[in-house]
Amino acid sequence: MYWQILIGLGILASAILAIRTKRLLISAIWLAVASALTAVMIYLLGAPQIAVIELSVGAGLVTVLFVFAINIAGDEPVEIKSLIPAPLAWGLLLLAVGLAIFLMLPRLGILPVSTVDVAQGAILWDARYLDILLQIAIFFSGVLGVLGLLSSGKPKGEKEE
Repeated sequence: MYWQILIGLGILASAILAIRTKRLLISAIWLAVASALTAVMIYLLGAPQIAVIELSVGAGLVTVLFVFAINIAGDEPVEIKSLIPAPLAWGLLLLAVGLAIFLMLPRLGILPVSTVDVAQGAILWDARYLDILLQIAIFFSGVLGVLGLLSSGKPKGEKEE
């Protein structure tokens, strides 16, 4: 339990550093650290297959793609207005935190754990819903990150010719 809290704090710290860092390459490295720690957390929660997918895709493939895109686009810090409105970003953040807390309540013993016998065909959708939600969140984070890197926004003061 204490390891999970420490890893969760590490994920949060590296994610904040990935957002706050001015250089894109350093930000990609912090994102890879957050992804690797997420893979460790998923493994500790009992989903080794999903942990391997997260480690290979999140920490490996996405990091390589980010570094490749950064090398092509350049690593110059640029002030570009965010593509996502701040209220929407805060709302999605609060939704994600609330969902994570709700899903952890049975594990912490606050809500009773369901003892329903799960059929073999429904294990993916019923017993592993946290894994699926995490993969969806990772997918959308990657898409938004790539859109942010490849957006055609121009810095303030620079005009298109």
